[in-house]
Amino acid sequence: MPRLRFSVILVSIFIFSLNASLQGQPPATELRGTWIATVANIDWPSKPGLPVERQKAEFDSLLDVLKAMNMNAVFVQVRPSGDAFYNSTTVPWSKFLTGEQGLPPADSSYDPMHYMIKAAHDRRMEFHAWLNPYRATWDLDTASLSLIHPMRALPPNLRNQWFFRYGRRYYFNPANPFVRQHLVNVVRDIIVRYDVDGIHFDDYFYPYKEPGENLNDYNDFAANPRGFTNIEDWRRDNVNKLVQDVSQVIKKFKPYVRFGIGSFGVWRNSDRDPLNGSDTRSGITSYDDLYADILLWLKNGWIDYVAPQIYWSVGYPPSDYQKLLNWWSRHTYGKHLYIGQAAYKVGSSPNDANWNLPEEISKQVTLNRANANVQGSIFFSARSLMRNALGVQDTFINVLYPSPALVPAMAGLLKSPPATPQICRVGGTPSSVKLAWHVCDILTGDEAPHYFAIYRFDGEGVGNFKDPYNLLITTPFYSEEFIYEDQTAQEGLYYTYVVIAYNRANVESYSSEPIFVKKTKKGAKKKKKLFGYLF
Repeated sequence: MPRLRFSVILVSIFIFSLNASLQGQPPATELRGTWIATVANIDWPSKPGLPVERQKAEFDSLLDVLKAMNMNAVFVQVRPSGDAFYNSTTVPWSKFLTGEQGLPPADSSYDPMHYMIKAAHDRRMEFHAWLNPYRATWDLDTASLSLIHPMRALPPNLRNQWFFRYGRRYYFNPANPFVRQHLVNVVRDIIVRYDVDGIHFDDYFYPYKEPGENLNDYNDFAANPRGFTNIEDWRRDNVNKLVQDVSQVIKKFKPYVRFGIGSFGVWRNSDRDPLNGSDTRSGITSYDDLYADILLWLKNGWIDYVAPQIYWSVGYPPSDYQKLLNWWSRHTYGKHLYIGQAAYKVGSSPNDANWNLPEEISKQVTLNRANANVQGSIFFSARSLMRNALGVQDTFINVLYPSPALVPAMAGLLKSPPATPQICRVGGTPSSVKLAWHVCDILTGDEAPHYFAIYRFDGEGVGNFKDPYNLLITTPFYSEEFIYEDQTAQEGLYYTYVVIAYNRANVESYSSEPIFVKKTKKGAKKKKKLFGYLF
């Protein structure tokens, strides 16, 4: 609940009715994210080489639909395979953007990531830059790579140390410290030059195992085992070093930028780890096959959240959604937990009949909300939501996400709360109430607000901030005008307005002093400031 700055005199308390009144309501604070995949043009753009205006129109259309579903964050794949959906001197333009790796957009003033960030922020949605760190190529055609891609730019002796072939692709070698520094530099470049809200790695670390394929890194292990006697522990340590280094560079330059992992849904099966493993029979696990020790990263504070891809249904025998949800909720180490959910399976999963039931996603979201350690969901992927299989898009709009929600705060990322807003003018027209506010500088060291939330309570008095009905709107990020016009106020009714500021970590300020307003035929009449109502 927001911190109330004014002196509080409790005149009545109605806590006894709070729980009953909120039953069945969606939460007012919940991450509602969507992955937007660019690799192979899964979600955007619809095909390579589109004109710039067409690319913009397609992205805007995606965001408009997601916004109508009350999503509040997008995780956009800006580095699908050693390439970039942004302007860089060291990473080549992606062929999935322009049709040829290294070929820039036709409009030299167009930077896709700048455009996408602004488009998301204008819609009050966070933008998280999603990177696949180790995948170097999409296929084996190295001749078509850009001349600045390290596979072309490095001399052959170094190329063999930086990359290895596995299956149908080339991968950056996690054992090479120069590779690690290259990847850290990629992240640093993004957070320094772009206004991202987060850096997001997916589940691809060491490659998923393929029949008849072996990782050819035994010489690297023999040359520098670093005290390890087991090559699998050594591989995990290679990945650990990257995650730790990326975390440190993010916290050094922009501590409010969240770093998270969209991990594979099963960390370890209990048959391999009876003490810590989950009651699952997954053929692949994050720890044993991808060499990603997610729990260590959470425990050490290297990541701010984890988003396990629990892409199975409730009751699915080998990997039950509910069992995995409960397992992950017991292993967060105080970090945020967002559940990766398989929107792509809705209506199209031949191996699991539960996905052919329209209520499956609703069941999963309901289970998430019933677990106090779960702060929201990320859905894969945007295209699946657009096609509205089994009416899933309608379910979000009408049932699951009928009202907006704020992104959960991460209080430890920034030292100070945002400065406090104060409502300074009330006016309007016969059809609206218009509010203006300013920001107080009473507390030294307070953060500049990133956006504001305007709350409206029916009648006289401050009600429940956790009821989404009372959250009127949030302003666009970095809004230059501290003004809002409420065009839904009805003539003859009384309202109480409160404004709260939020910083880049979504931490709230003290509330403004409440303003009690009567809506009249001539506009809005300010009655008084309120001191003494806290429900």
